[in-house]
Amino acid sequence: MASSALTAAPVKQSGPPLRVPRWVWVLPPVGLLGVFFLYPLFLVVQQSVQPDTGGTSLQPYADVFASEAFREALGTTVWLAAGATVGCLVLGFALALVIAFVPFPGGKAVAKFIDVFLSFPSFLITLALLFIYGTKGMANGVWTDATGVAEGPFQFLTTPWGVLLAEITYFTPFVMRPLLAAFSQLDTAQLEVASSLGAKPARIVRRVILPEALPALAAGGSLVLVMCLNEFGIVLFTGAKGVTTLPMLVYSKAMLEADYPAACVVAVVNIAISVGLYGLYRVVSRRVGA
Repeated sequence: MASSALTAAPVKQSGPPLRVPRWVWVLPPVGLLGVFFLYPLFLVVQQSVQPDTGGTSLQPYADVFASEAFREALGTTVWLAAGATVGCLVLGFALALVIAFVPFPGGKAVAKFIDVFLSFPSFLITLALLFIYGTKGMANGVWTDATGVAEGPFQFLTTPWGVLLAEITYFTPFVMRPLLAAFSQLDTAQLEVASSLGAKPARIVRRVILPEALPALAAGGSLVLVMCLNEFGIVLFTGAKGVTTLPMLVYSKAMLEADYPAACVVAVVNIAISVGLYGLYRVVSRRVGA
């Protein structure tokens, strides 16, 4: 009887549980974001309106916008980024089609390698191209040994076309990864029905596969475009002295000329372009359903 009475005794409540307001959980990430990102960005913007003569002025912006070097760097950055993005979209779509829909030995290993490739630094790919197509690279070495001439014919790597080739080589897997994920979700019954109705492969790609791939193409292409706009290592390691992009101009102004206000102005312009393109990507991705 005593044990049953103890068992039936109600448990005394210690009071309502302590609830932490939701805004408290927001403080740590916002604080870290402010300290490690927003505050340095604020310093860059602040330095861009503080000329060496003192005070606060927009004169650094006027000086940079009026310079021929800035206009050339802006044009070079835009056309390299746009060209690399188009090249990555075309090449990435073609390679993803082969890997996803054309059975061949080692196909799964190639798909896995793409994930590993995404972790490679950009300068590593550039060095590989230098070993092959550089002035003293393998291709020129074979040519000079065979012909006896002093220099080989492959001198394009230090030109804008060499930078473009390096960027397409490095960034194409960033387009292939979302495409392969999208192709893995594609209902193969649609392809079989289209093929049984007499549709040729090109028509199947255009009418069945491409519409399904548009969100992945938009995601991968926008990512490549933003990354190419901010790419520094590829341009630096190719040794293309005549190719000056906005990141290279920031480096030149800050490290070589010690013109920190001008460097910060170029950096702010580069950030504004990147953020603007990201906003455009978000709008486009909503419309295409990405």
